Amino acid sequence: MSQKVSVITGAASGIGLAVSETLSRENYKVIMADVNRQAGEQQAQRLDGRFFYADLSKAADCKSLIDFAASEFGRIDVLVNNAGIQHVSSIEDFPETKWSFMLDLMLTAPFLLTKYVWPYMKQAGWGRIINISSVHGLRASAYKAAYITAKHGLMGLTKTAALEGGPFGITVNAICPAYVRTPLVDNQINAQAATHRIPREEVIDTVMLKKASVKKMIEPHEIGSAVLYMCSDAASCMTGAALTIDCGWTAS
Repeated sequence: MSQKVSVITGAASGIGLAVSETLSRENYKVIMADVNRQAGEQQAQRLDGRFFYADLSKAADCKSLIDFAASEFGRIDVLVNNAGIQHVSSIEDFPETKWSFMLDLMLTAPFLLTKYVWPYMKQAGWGRIINISSVHGLRASAYKAAYITAKHGLMGLTKTAALEGGPFGITVNAICPAYVRTPLVDNQINAQAATHRIPREEVIDTVMLKKASVKKMIEPHEIGSAVLYMCSDAASCMTGAALTIDCGWTAS
């Protein structure tokens, strides 16, 4: 099979969908995992891909996803760990169950998926694992304890896996965007408005773009293009890296 096979999590919308669209246009076979069955099936059909329903906070679903991809195509070349959620709350008020769920979804799942794809990539002598982290994997903000903890942990996983994968032709990198124009971020606007007690229309300018030099939201297709670059031969020596697409947030 000449087509490379990619597994993308959180692929029914937002960044995951943009990544799926980009890779599909470049003749990658896309396996799109999500908990949103209806949207995921529709988008996978549109892209001539495969949809797999998975609650990646559950270890069994992580294993089932990779088993499905391998059984369908006999190979897995690219893994994009993107699935995630956000919860805005003070540490004092943060629900313990929400903490556990978010770390299972955004840190344990990427580890398990990496573990499960590793033998296929190692056997092929080639693999690309791309973790969609965040500017919050490099910087902290108040009221996002679980999200920031998970993203900082994901950066550690990225670096460790890069060191182990290099001898086998497996590169592992992270993309660290600031606020991307997605349904997830749109939902955050209301939460931020409530937390900071300001009108919704002020959130983007006074909270989300406050630390940015370029005062704009990032478009999902920009992340898709970055993933495509990391999959290309031009990025063959790029591993363990954190590619910031943050409108200058971390420059200061």
